[in-house]
Amino acid sequence: MSADLPKTWVALAVALVLGAVFHGPPRSSIQDYAVCSPTSEGIYTVDPAHPTVQCILVRDTYIADTGSLADITTRARRLLDFWRPPLNVSFIDPKSIIIPGLADAHAHILSYGSVKLNVDLSGCASKQEVLQRLVDFVKARPDILNDPSKWIQGMGWDQNIWAIPEYPHADDFDAEPLLRGRRIYLDRIDGHAAWVSRRVLQLMGELPNTVDGGEIIRDGSANPTGIFVDNAMSLIPVPPPSKADMLRYFDRTVSDALAVGLTSIHDAATEPDAVEFYRQYAESKRLPLRLYLMGHLDSVEYWGDKLPHLVDYGVDKRLNLRSVKLFTDGALGSSGAALLEPYSDNPSTSGIMRIQEGVLSDLVKRFHADGWQVNVHCIGDRANRVVLDIFEDVFAGANMSETRPRIEHAQILTLEDLERMGRLGVIPSVQPTHATSDMWYAEQRRDLLWGPERIRGAYAYRTMIQTSRNQVLPLGSDFPVEGINPLLGFYAAVTRLSISGKSPHGPQGWYPEQRLTRFQALKGMTLDAAYASFSESAIGSLAVGKKADFVVLDRDIMTVPESEILGTKVQATVIDGEVVYGGL
Repeated sequence: MSADLPKTWVALAVALVLGAVFHGPPRSSIQDYAVCSPTSEGIYTVDPAHPTVQCILVRDTYIADTGSLADITTRARRLLDFWRPPLNVSFIDPKSIIIPGLADAHAHILSYGSVKLNVDLSGCASKQEVLQRLVDFVKARPDILNDPSKWIQGMGWDQNIWAIPEYPHADDFDAEPLLRGRRIYLDRIDGHAAWVSRRVLQLMGELPNTVDGGEIIRDGSANPTGIFVDNAMSLIPVPPPSKADMLRYFDRTVSDALAVGLTSIHDAATEPDAVEFYRQYAESKRLPLRLYLMGHLDSVEYWGDKLPHLVDYGVDKRLNLRSVKLFTDGALGSSGAALLEPYSDNPSTSGIMRIQEGVLSDLVKRFHADGWQVNVHCIGDRANRVVLDIFEDVFAGANMSETRPRIEHAQILTLEDLERMGRLGVIPSVQPTHATSDMWYAEQRRDLLWGPERIRGAYAYRTMIQTSRNQVLPLGSDFPVEGINPLLGFYAAVTRLSISGKSPHGPQGWYPEQRLTRFQALKGMTLDAAYASFSESAIGSLAVGKKADFVVLDRDIMTVPESEILGTKVQATVIDGEVVYGGL
């Protein structure tokens, strides 16, 4: 029998090889490769077990290994793995770093594309500058120039940065002959107020005296001025985007997003037409990045049964719809944020509650019962308190790690409600650039609007992490309200400074005790955002078994001087192991 052993081993080896060839794991369309840093700490994994490594090994669409070059090379040539070609290893520049793919935990995908392809009014320092941009747009678009019936749409005006910080008027458009008589709809920078032309007012006809959860701004003679706030905006007959429009808007947003390192976006308020657009897209071809949708419908009636649950859906399983977006109040800049006390510069109002508390409570109960994650827009301290009261009631006894309700923005809370939010396990989803955009305006209103104690609960990001059950704080931008580049949010979170390096409190930042560490900020736009979308087991960090989503930056944002962070360029964006922007 001993003479037959060599033959037996040969036969076994052949069988194993043939089994591997014909029945082994499917060959990936992407050849195995490793990306390494010349240093031992050039890759920030956001994996607490191995915070920094020299190399990552990509196999198929996953991270197959991390560690030193010597270690991963040795482990890559395992027994019976000899059918694979030699490992392809590339090195990043010594000054560059690799981080996990970046996520934006709160954005508006189609709105961003619409703004960029229509009229972007951000930064307009005067009403006249707004009008000039509109004129330039019309002149550049023969289809609109020669057809006054076509709508002109834009977004980004902010009366608070004008010399006279007052709402504009419908008749202002008539100052420009080229705009006179045209259908013009312009969203305010926060998306919570709209400015329309006289022609649009004529199309609307008679308007209601009041609007629940909104306001029609009127002059001294009770005539509408062309400004509609929050729920009143739904009265405006602006045409919805066509499927062709949505595709153009989506493509523009994706192009800009990949160029700044975004691999995942949470779309905050995806209406049914947009849901269907994404669903059809995901079925027909691969989505270019990962989308986490928050379904939305402007209705006080339950609408959860009008949306499909989509989990890891479509080609490459990049589409998810398992959450809904509800609104409680408006925004500070349009005096729509619901506050516990009246606005100092407008004592007649404490803001707008866009939905009655009882109706909101019933909706939250229904959505929770039907398995939806519930995400609620809250800006003012009154709105946040109302929602926390509802969450405390609805989710009593619930496993919060399974339900993960979110408060979107969570801008102004009392100190007591900050502590309660963390104790309840509610996830605050915040946008650091809102703090640095609002800080001058907020500081002007501080003493009369909030007072020195209450403002301590405004944009209190460090406190949110400290009071959180699991130190989770997903970060987003709210683009197009703010810029799409996630490093704008990273910089704002760690400095509390404007992009020019200024703040009302000097170079140390606005309320510097609320600055995040660089690791907290990076985690907020990677692993925390993944947790807030139930995907922390698949993305959010560079750990073995997770998707190979990562970004190469041209400098080390974790160590360079703060003044150099915003100069950072993305050298490569990689999703599922495939380079989708730049190159390795």
